Amino acid sequence: MIDIIRSEWTKIRSVRSTLWTLATAAAVMLGIGALVSASVKSMAEGPIPGSQAIPLSLNGVLLAALAMAALGVLVISSEYRTGGIRVSLAAVPRRLHLLTGKIAVFTAVSLVVCLLASAAAIAAGLAIMQPESVAMADVWRAVLGSGLYLTACGLFGLGLGALVRHTPGALVSAIALMLVLPPLTTQLPGEWGAAVSRHFTTNAGMLIVSGETNGSLGPWSGFTVYLAWIAVAMLAGAILMHRRDA
Repeated sequence: MIDIIRSEWTKIRSVRSTLWTLATAAAVMLGIGALVSASVKSMAEGPIPGSQAIPLSLNGVLLAALAMAALGVLVISSEYRTGGIRVSLAAVPRRLHLLTGKIAVFTAVSLVVCLLASAAAIAAGLAIMQPESVAMADVWRAVLGSGLYLTACGLFGLGLGALVRHTPGALVSAIALMLVLPPLTTQLPGEWGAAVSRHFTTNAGMLIVSGETNGSLGPWSGFTVYLAWIAVAMLAGAILMHRRDA
């Protein structure tokens, strides 16, 4: 397994698209957060509460999440597109071991980058807005929550990439499940509609970023629900990867 992880680490750090996508996610987090912070600061008539400054600094999370999902898709779908997956499977015939190696390396790399990007976005936002008081516990919670959420979005993309195997199709699926359908579920009628909306992908996952509650879901329980969605996509992708030809 160590050899598989070493091989996947070599792949992920030597492909330019990986580095550019990671840089894009970090730049989006920092850039949008700084722009929103500067805009709010210029229009504020008094000191900005720390409880508002932190979420304002994290306004880039939605677009950064799409960048991470795209990276997760590319980690596996690009090998199918180029035919490199045949070489990988020839070297590692046990396909689930190969997928596990990809998951492990991607999780480690994206978690480090996303935690640093989240910390930088919050630091820049607080420096620009200069709020009257900020609890460090809230800062660290937001940094950890944002880093975990963005990493999870990348894993969602990886699962969809393994499931669909076609880069455009997997990207469209990720955008639909993460960005388009979640707000639409709020229009579902009745109590069952409200329950579906609360538990639908990023509606539940974003609670760990905001630190808020959504009905019966809190930040960690909402993130657990999001991980369940990711696990379903990953499991389906693993089953089809095991059964289908490369």
